[in-house]
Amino acid sequence: MAQAMKIAIVDDEQDMRQSISQWLALSGYDTETFGSAEDALKVLGPEYPGIVISDIKMPGMDGMQFLKKLMGSDSALPVIMITGHGDVPMAVEAMRVGAFDFLEKPFNPDRMSELAKKATATRRLVMDNRVLRRELSDGGQLMKKLIGQSPVMERLREDILDLGQADGHVLIDGETGTGKTLVAHALHAAGGRAGKKFVLISCSAFEEDALSKRLFGPMNPEDAQLPAIEEARGGTLVLEDIETLSETLQARLLSAINEQGTPAETRIVAISNLQEAGRTSEDALRSDLFYRLAALRITVPPLRQRGEDILTLFTRLSEQFSDEYGCDAPQVSAQEAAQLLQAPWPGNVRQLINVAERAVLQSRRGSGTIASLLMSDHEEMQPVMTTEGKPLKEYVEAFERMLIDNTMRRHKGSIASVMDELCLPRRTLNEKMAKYGLQRSDYL
Repeated sequence: MAQAMKIAIVDDEQDMRQSISQWLALSGYDTETFGSAEDALKVLGPEYPGIVISDIKMPGMDGMQFLKKLMGSDSALPVIMITGHGDVPMAVEAMRVGAFDFLEKPFNPDRMSELAKKATATRRLVMDNRVLRRELSDGGQLMKKLIGQSPVMERLREDILDLGQADGHVLIDGETGTGKTLVAHALHAAGGRAGKKFVLISCSAFEEDALSKRLFGPMNPEDAQLPAIEEARGGTLVLEDIETLSETLQARLLSAINEQGTPAETRIVAISNLQEAGRTSEDALRSDLFYRLAALRITVPPLRQRGEDILTLFTRLSEQFSDEYGCDAPQVSAQEAAQLLQAPWPGNVRQLINVAERAVLQSRRGSGTIASLLMSDHEEMQPVMTTEGKPLKEYVEAFERMLIDNTMRRHKGSIASVMDELCLPRRTLNEKMAKYGLQRSDYL
């Protein structure tokens, strides 16, 4: 859920700040008022979850001094300045210092509401991006996103931790939709470059000339952005769809890699997303570049190899979507659990996300089945099932684990409630939770 935005109103005239506060409160904003800039600075900081509306002419610290203090603390904090009638030079100076916009007295309240709406939307985006950056710099948080207890996921997490500590270039490959970009973020966060630049370029999103300039320069004189290889210096440059690079750009990339010292100034993490049957990264790249990139290599496992992780992921995703749409998550039957486990998942996790969202929407309408969502696009009305069979015992255990997990979540870890719903004695429930690695503390 998006964080509620506040509006701090700073004005030495009580009537003015109260009238602004009342108008914005009627528009649905959470406001707080301050009679001086000094009082406001005791509350406003880099993480203030909102915007500021301030008069320019105030006793003590005036609005311009106040604005400079705020910009020094957080240059991304939107500040709307209230100026006197005809005071254009003051307004221009405020904008130069970093004000979001200004209102000229006497101002139209609707104009103020419009500016407040734009400013709070801008602030929300900034705050969301900061949360994301903190999450991406936190290897522990990223590892939590790599959900699963299957052997292939345990191995993937170990590989990320090992290669994250290394300093060589890395090639990440795997089928489409497996989460290769997330793995690249985790690699960066798990090593010594965690606090440094992380630059991601999709090679398939540019024409060749534009991609050449974006990667290696020269950039246009009016463009403040550095070439990516320079922008990521000291950190990590991630190149998605590396297989789409032309021979010419492959040669330039190899040259740039060879020119770097050891350890590399810019670590290259290449992501290969080949979808053509029978074609590999080695086929698509010139051999000298391939071997420079693939000295350290991670292959992200397809979803169909992750066993009961499929049910765990489906449960987490359906819970998220049910919260988003304000309805109950769908209850998965034993037959539907088997269908989820048997499906080949050509679109991998990306496809599972889509199925989970549609399952929640179907459940909200009270119609449809998971089987109907797993129908093949190529086979009329026939469920697509993998040819990789599993022993019946594995299906039963996967469903049993999912059922206990879901019930524990629903009852927030209440053992008595779970025992009652599943008709299980306490000893049996404890034994099964131990068997499946379920901890009561995770649900409290």
